[in-house]
Amino acid sequence: MAPSPFDDWIAGASDDPVLANLRQCREQLWINPRRGAFDRVKQQLPLSYTDIEDASARLERFAAYFSVAFPETAARGGIIESDLVRADRGAKLIAEFLHSDVPDNLLIKCDSHLAISGSIKARGGIYEVLLYAEQLALEHGLLNADDDYSDFASEPFRQLFARHSIAVGSTGNLGLSIGIISAKLGFRVTVHMSADAREWKKALLRSKGVNVVEHQSDYSVAVAQGRQEALNTPGCHFIDDEDSTSLFLGYSVAALRLKQQLAAQNIPVDAEHPLIVYLPCGVGGGPGGIAFGLKQVFGDAVHCFFAEPTHSPCMLLGMHSGLHNHISVQDIGLDNLTCADGLAVGRASAFVGKIMEPLLDGIYTLSDERMYALVTLLSDSEKLAVEPSATAGLPGFAWLMNASQETLEALGLASTLRNATHIAWATGGNMVPEQEMAKYYALGTQALEQFSQKQLK
Repeated sequence: MAPSPFDDWIAGASDDPVLANLRQCREQLWINPRRGAFDRVKQQLPLSYTDIEDASARLERFAAYFSVAFPETAARGGIIESDLVRADRGAKLIAEFLHSDVPDNLLIKCDSHLAISGSIKARGGIYEVLLYAEQLALEHGLLNADDDYSDFASEPFRQLFARHSIAVGSTGNLGLSIGIISAKLGFRVTVHMSADAREWKKALLRSKGVNVVEHQSDYSVAVAQGRQEALNTPGCHFIDDEDSTSLFLGYSVAALRLKQQLAAQNIPVDAEHPLIVYLPCGVGGGPGGIAFGLKQVFGDAVHCFFAEPTHSPCMLLGMHSGLHNHISVQDIGLDNLTCADGLAVGRASAFVGKIMEPLLDGIYTLSDERMYALVTLLSDSEKLAVEPSATAGLPGFAWLMNASQETLEALGLASTLRNATHIAWATGGNMVPEQEMAKYYALGTQALEQFSQKQLK
């Protein structure tokens, strides 16, 4: 039998320091060697700025529905959006913890507190359900282009959607967003959840009338089972987190909103004032969509980095090897077990990885202990409660501030890093029960003590 691409790569990577670090679960920064100038690569991309604008316009049409169906969105006119907040106190505490200089401008994008489902998944997940609902309403003559979309909350629409179903596989947060919006619209919805999904997330979904199917395996199995069920069920729409253009574009709309928020705070973004964004990464759809949107909006003035757990670095492995979804973290001996349940993914999306090849600046990894410690530091400094996975973007600035001159020159940041605006994207946490958050905080306090003791030795 001829050797597979996986066998060929593994055989040739025996002395690869990146692979060695991955196998040993050592924290590292990987710089993407395939990135290129945006003006040169944008024509090769399968999606465009126009696609983002179309997605944004659809969300605006649904604003009237959200104001009615979810009153908590009314204050923003039915637009699901999060705050962009400065973290000056947090920057000092985190820099001290990471033995780094303090950045002048560290901001947090609080998707952890998005309305409806309290996570970044409220962007892409909800968007794909809306797109499907809109298509059904148009096909069945319930909707015209100029209609008031608040009608989606009416009984005729609910009766239509009740004849259709939606399925998704999830580690937790995507399932929350899909389940909550689908059930509210009237769909029959099933969420296949992996073994690492939190019990409170399962309970919350069931309380909304969602059918939750539990699996004793990881995320990839939950997705595969959800996909198979959809194929066997007439009238069932499967939301594929691994390979969905709609999810990806829903996430990308964040870039248009961020541009407005930066302008409102008089924060420049240009060649001399780069924007550097750090995005927690699981299978890749959320961070990939946002990074794609940011590159479309800001071009080479923005630099995007993904952050992954040391036990689940699927995107780093897939992009570094060039094998994408043809290699998993289990293939190199990792267990894919992490406290960052939303990032506990063993095999990355090839759809996202290939789009990111010319766009992404790099990926870094961090330990569970680091994430727990950052939960506590962020709570103490900014009174912001997030789940462990949502802290993964916080150490990003330190990797760059401690990087070699050679690395900064390769990134085009050698002379401009001091002028940069750093944004850590907080991805989830607002719906975490108080007692769960208290456990995270306590574990973070223990982790900080352990890090302190290591430094004294």
